[in-house]
Amino acid sequence: MSSPKPSPTPTPAPGQTLRVEVAPKTLIAVVLVAAAAWVLLQLAPVLLVLVGALMIVGTLNPLVSGLERRKVRRGVAIAVVFGVGSALAGLGLSLTIPPLVAQGRAVIEHEAEIRDRVVGYLGASPLTRSLGDWVRDIQYPDLLKDARSTLVAASLRMVEIVAFVVAAVFLALYVMLDRDRLRGAVFALVPRNHHVRASRVLLNLETIVGGYIRGQVITCLLIGVFVFVLLALFRVPNALAIAVLGAAMDVLPYIGALLTIVPAVAAAFSVGPGAALAVLGLLLAYEQFESRLLVPLVYGRALRLPSSVVFFALLAGGALGGIVGALLALPLASAAVMLLNELRVDLPGEAERPEHLAMRQKDRQEEREYAARTQDAPAVVASAVAVEIARERKTEEDEAGKKS
Repeated sequence: MSSPKPSPTPTPAPGQTLRVEVAPKTLIAVVLVAAAAWVLLQLAPVLLVLVGALMIVGTLNPLVSGLERRKVRRGVAIAVVFGVGSALAGLGLSLTIPPLVAQGRAVIEHEAEIRDRVVGYLGASPLTRSLGDWVRDIQYPDLLKDARSTLVAASLRMVEIVAFVVAAVFLALYVMLDRDRLRGAVFALVPRNHHVRASRVLLNLETIVGGYIRGQVITCLLIGVFVFVLLALFRVPNALAIAVLGAAMDVLPYIGALLTIVPAVAAAFSVGPGAALAVLGLLLAYEQFESRLLVPLVYGRALRLPSSVVFFALLAGGALGGIVGALLALPLASAAVMLLNELRVDLPGEAERPEHLAMRQKDRQEEREYAARTQDAPAVVASAVAVEIARERKTEEDEAGKKS
């Protein structure tokens, strides 16, 4: 028998109104989604603190685990790691903040001298003489007024940032101290047959975040030292302040080194055009070294992202979320790639990969082992077993990667 044909959709007659009714469930779902989006927007600062805390945990947890493997109790290991980190941060601030304040005061005191020198250099060429006249005619009181208002706004923003950082540090400390119960609570919400895979995802996220933060520290320190040594060799004033500014800007790979060139070259003009050209050439050479060798080497192993993807992720993150979006772009992009791999997702243009078949077989084997070892076990104990199995798997894969 042939199936009955579906009745055609009725069309309204001329002058007749077509009524469209929305199901109550659809209305409730729309309201709930809108309410959830509104709540998330209101909780954006809290979520930012949470993300920062999780990044701190991912960075410091390998150090704590390393001390635990050396028979140091976890509480003592956490105290040592946070104590040493706080001491290093305090030492860095005490060594940089006073010189930065002194150099900023020196810039303000010698503003007229610096302006006359810049006007002299610009007036030497017909091409830049009009620019020199503009610099000479700048009204100092208006400039000072604008600078004061900008300084007040920047100071308030800095206080807000410091408050977020302190909150993230304390939250990270509580998360690490209460690790087992928090992990058990999270795993209690996840079906048992996904515990091992969830543990692998968490371990990979820890590797990504830790590698990203270590890469940030390495690249920022290297460009800061390079800029300071370079400017000090040419006797450029305020070398430390510019070096610290360059290190701060370099949190954005590829872009930060370029942003450092402008203040460094401008400061080098106070010494002479030759010094400015030399500083420009050496900083451009360093930018090429960082983008072509340093960034792929430092971030490549942990994030496993091509340089083109790194650059595109930075642009997309900056366009969507400003500085914060650019800072989170790389770990988020790497996490997305990792999730696709862990979920064994074959992209539309790819054939099913043989290694995915072997991984799925290994996954089923681990899940059977986990089910046998955690039968009737509470979530806290089961989560610890899942992490142990996932850690053994990750160690095997890392060793196989080193051999290949």
